[in-house]
Amino acid sequence: MTYKEARVYLDHVSKYGSVLGLGPIRKLLCELGNPQDDLKFIHIAGTNGKGSVLAYTSTILKEAGYRVGRYVSPTVVSYLERIQVNACPIPEDAFARLTNMVQKAIARMESAGEVSPTVFEAETAIAFLYFKEQRCDLVVLECGLGGETDATNIIENTLLAVFTSISRDHLGVLGNTLEEIAMVKSGIIKSGCTVVTPLQQPEVMQVLTERARQKGCPLYLADPAAAVILEENHLGQTFSYNTETFRCSLAGRHQVENAVVALQVISVLETLGYSISREALRQGFIHTTWPGRLTCLKKKPLFFIDGAHNENAARRLRESLEAYFPGKRLIYIMGVFRDKEYEKIAAITGPLADSVHTIDLPDINRTLPAGRLAEVMTDYCMPDTVIQPEPDIGTAVKNSLAEAGEDDVILAFGSLSYLGKVMDILKTDSEKYK
Repeated sequence: MTYKEARVYLDHVSKYGSVLGLGPIRKLLCELGNPQDDLKFIHIAGTNGKGSVLAYTSTILKEAGYRVGRYVSPTVVSYLERIQVNACPIPEDAFARLTNMVQKAIARMESAGEVSPTVFEAETAIAFLYFKEQRCDLVVLECGLGGETDATNIIENTLLAVFTSISRDHLGVLGNTLEEIAMVKSGIIKSGCTVVTPLQQPEVMQVLTERARQKGCPLYLADPAAAVILEENHLGQTFSYNTETFRCSLAGRHQVENAVVALQVISVLETLGYSISREALRQGFIHTTWPGRLTCLKKKPLFFIDGAHNENAARRLRESLEAYFPGKRLIYIMGVFRDKEYEKIAAITGPLADSVHTIDLPDINRTLPAGRLAEVMTDYCMPDTVIQPEPDIGTAVKNSLAEAGEDDVILAFGSLSYLGKVMDILKTDSEKYK
């Protein structure tokens, strides 16, 4: 099987949709010899910040000399970045070889009358096989959707169950209340692991605390309120925490909260016998990159991409825009899924916009049409804001650049799913790409 054939096969599997539950992946991994049983995991669940905490944690551990696997979804730059070892994506030949193994295992399941795994379950199995082959010391694992019934929760060797901010998202899928959503996400807590979380909303804290108590797991509370931002701009920030000073290369004030969660994770790992020097810690923060989190792609005019796709993320994005660019003219490129709370995203971000270019997302079955998004933004933007539905992403980028002056700020946001395309468009002109 070639890499292209592997992608074609997985595209075919994706037509069967997504189903929550561990039955099919349990049987698939059994067919493959249960590679996950030979690995140790830091499992991360939450609504916002999972990827950033994963990036900080895995980069710090890499700087400390450990071999670290990381599994993320969705991706921004390339398909293969979802499976990485020490920040290097899985090679095409290895991906093709392991996909072939998974394909044969699925064929055996189907011959026995078993339910066929979903594409996410197949990709998760490929990741576990690769991490075992690469003899990873630790795997930092991001939940795909929810927690308890997510395919990643098939693991048993959880060292740490880590939670980022939990808010209302995927309503009707994970639950209809914040407490119900927290219950699903708390399902990653396994007997024998340690729980790490920032201070959450009261109903969320109650759920996490009770689940940790039931499983006999110690719970450590990260305290972002104790962090003091010393210096910040759109390229990163310096903050102090527990008498130490750190430089974080990810922009956005909320990144300090994610960094403090990562600091608590590292502190717990040290109590478990992992050796992480203060220099590795500082260098890990400096070297952490995570595309799509207020990432600057161009300097004149400033051009950012951000994956703000729900109410909480939109609030954090607005907070950063108001802090970093007061008085600046803001030009938006927006694309959102129709199953998201797009009215709330529009209400939060719309008042700051001077111009808005709306687009259809690549997933045409889930996208909120550009024309409809333009109508929604009209209700929340200032009366003189220019709002234009665009025929495609390329036209939106071209038109936003054409109207922007050197001191203006362009921001593409709303969903991670199209940001890689924006990056590709800007990369075609190396003079303009940072």
